[in-house]
Amino acid sequence: MSAPQTSAYRDAMARLGAAVNVITTGTLENPVGFTASAVCSVTDTPPTLLVCLNRASRVREFFHVGAPLCVNVLSASQEELSGHFASANSMEERFALGHWDTLSTGAPALKEAVATFDCLISQIVEVGTHSVLFGTVQALRSNDEADGLAYFRRAYHTLKSILP
Repeated sequence: MSAPQTSAYRDAMARLGAAVNVITTGTLENPVGFTASAVCSVTDTPPTLLVCLNRASRVREFFHVGAPLCVNVLSASQEELSGHFASANSMEERFALGHWDTLSTGAPALKEAVATFDCLISQIVEVGTHSVLFGTVQALRSNDEADGLAYFRRAYHTLKSILP
């Protein structure tokens, strides 16, 4: 059996819903960020997650072992921010939206995010066209009031909170 064609694989992956995230590194004075849906938990001991980043991305050079990596899980009201960070906008233009501060590592953290995972990159594995960045969580922040934002079948969808 032969491997599936790239387009068939991408079409099938579009049916795998995922949270929408803005991934940051650098500092508030020199921020770098991009939009990603390829983010998942690896282990809770120690708390570690992974982020996939296209090796051809203009931001790839800023992510290296030991660098900060902040995963900002977007809320339903932040769809515009997702597109803004996925565009050809400059970093200055990208970070003009939202309200930013820092947690432990100094990487920009989005105040309005549903959840923020402030990490240090512990390992990077190159796989095909992407770099898999492993981040060990140093600090967390959660926002119980916000609904989530998901990407499914190439469209955004709101994940409603059922908390009282």
